[in-house]
Amino acid sequence: MSLYPLTFHPIYKERVWGGRNLENLYHKRLPPRTPIGESWEISDRPGDVSVIANGPLQGKDLHWLMDHHKGDLLGKNRPDTTRFPLLIKILDARETLSLQVHPPADKAAALKGEPKTEAWYVAQTEPGSELFVGLKRGVTRQEFENKIKAGTVADCLHRIKVKTGDVMFLPSGRLHALGAGVVIFEIQQNSDTTYRVFDWNRVGLDGKPRELHLAQSLASIDFEDFEPGLVATDFSGTGPVRRRLLVNDPLFSVEAIELSGEEVLPVKSGKAQIFAVLTGEIRVGHERMTMDLAPGQFCLAPAVLEGTTIRAKDASRFLRIEPGTI
Repeated sequence: MSLYPLTFHPIYKERVWGGRNLENLYHKRLPPRTPIGESWEISDRPGDVSVIANGPLQGKDLHWLMDHHKGDLLGKNRPDTTRFPLLIKILDARETLSLQVHPPADKAAALKGEPKTEAWYVAQTEPGSELFVGLKRGVTRQEFENKIKAGTVADCLHRIKVKTGDVMFLPSGRLHALGAGVVIFEIQQNSDTTYRVFDWNRVGLDGKPRELHLAQSLASIDFEDFEPGLVATDFSGTGPVRRRLLVNDPLFSVEAIELSGEEVLPVKSGKAQIFAVLTGEIRVGHERMTMDLAPGQFCLAPAVLEGTTIRAKDASRFLRIEPGTI
């Protein structure tokens, strides 16, 4: 069967720190009276595989595509994996997330986990919103451990005020937490290994303190990672198409694209590409399938497709995401 641009049903995750912004901002059909912190938009995790929502393959899932159409989906220079290499989410942090870290590639196997490098695109903030990323300059491992025991580890953290459009790259091993009032689009390796370092002395949905993973966290944290900054690139280009490179990593690349008017943007074939709408509305067109995407909606264009185009109905901004080669 011939492939075409694909959309998927979101998978919603209840979180103690979640809220209702995914409903308010993106018209997601959330379960009622439930704090939803994550919408997994494109996922090939065991037990959480995205189901195709459109066209002749409706009802099949992403792992079925990897089993039966991997070459057509990812292209020739694809990573050596049996699962789709990326996990794409939207996160709504109504409250501050736990302080956490993901294991680096050279330590993950020994810790019985998977490495996870990720990137955050800040889609919505409130006054005073911030990220916790890396360590304050000069903090030592011993000081960090002492502060954990005292429940005051927040004193060690590098804080960054953020606004809509800011981007943070998070290689495995970088300490991080989302602050309250932040909504992000998250692009990451297909991994769900998270070591919780500190949870702000709060309890979970069951009324009990959530589990911490201190030994694994201390083995994973890069204690030389002082005060990392936001991605510093700007938009380039004039006229109806402007681009901003956000991430160029062997694991994945991300750029933000602004389209105005009725400009038609051709989509190159040869690699899988994911389009995630931030503002405005775009039309993804192909001879086998055409769809309109609003903010908070996603489309996966298989590598084999030729002749795919994107048209902006009005001034629009979206992310273009490509899996890497490893």
